[in-house]
Amino acid sequence: MHPSDLAGRVAVVTGAAQGIGAAVVRALVDHGATVAATDRNPTGVENLMADDGTDAVIAYPLDVTDASAVDTTLAAIERRLGPIDILVNVAGVLHVSPVAELTDRDWADTFAVNTTGVFHTGRAVAGPMAARGRGSIVTVGSNAAGIPRTGMAAYAASKAAATMFTMCLGLELARSGVRCNVVSPGSTDTPMQRALWTDPEAPKRVLDGDPATWRTGIPLGRIADPADIAEAVVFLASDRARQITMHNMYVDGGATLHV
Repeated sequence: MHPSDLAGRVAVVTGAAQGIGAAVVRALVDHGATVAATDRNPTGVENLMADDGTDAVIAYPLDVTDASAVDTTLAAIERRLGPIDILVNVAGVLHVSPVAELTDRDWADTFAVNTTGVFHTGRAVAGPMAARGRGSIVTVGSNAAGIPRTGMAAYAASKAAATMFTMCLGLELARSGVRCNVVSPGSTDTPMQRALWTDPEAPKRVLDGDPATWRTGIPLGRIADPADIAEAVVFLASDRARQITMHNMYVDGGATLHV
């Protein structure tokens, strides 16, 4: 892709403070977009803006579980930066627990961020994008939505719901020219991933697979870098993908053996 493919576009990224979200912000800026970087960790997005060293990144504190805050913040972004052309839903949380030990609070929190947050942001931009006859929404899901994982029922279910919501939204908006797609990462070197590594052998089990937990390995033999996910997001957000909508792109090194 050319560095100016997204020149003049305004993008909103949720969960932008670290990991995949921060990588998506940098990739969008590298391709010419102006990015409103949002996160419920205001210090994280402010640091991202400072590290970027350009006025192409503007930080906004935002909790996507708060519908009113989403509407207010996105309206403020449009007043300041102009019409939102791209929405990237990255904000996510992970609570690992067997179902029998999963608390109501952890279940509710997982869905509030991973699913309801995607609904809040998608609903907020859908009408204005459709009225303008253009726009791209990309939801960062997970390959866990397509394969059962022990200890990850809440996360997998929430990502599956967010994926299907994005597909339904894409169907509703298709005639208006607005495209909605999903990028489903596998294991990616982020703070969320590293929090799961409780011993030095954990990364090796990710690569090789773990029969004790019925987990497949990664055929390509490498754990993804956040930039790998970000490049897929940027492609789907760009005009290079103008004929692609309601697509779920797995970026997991073949881990789910997905057809």
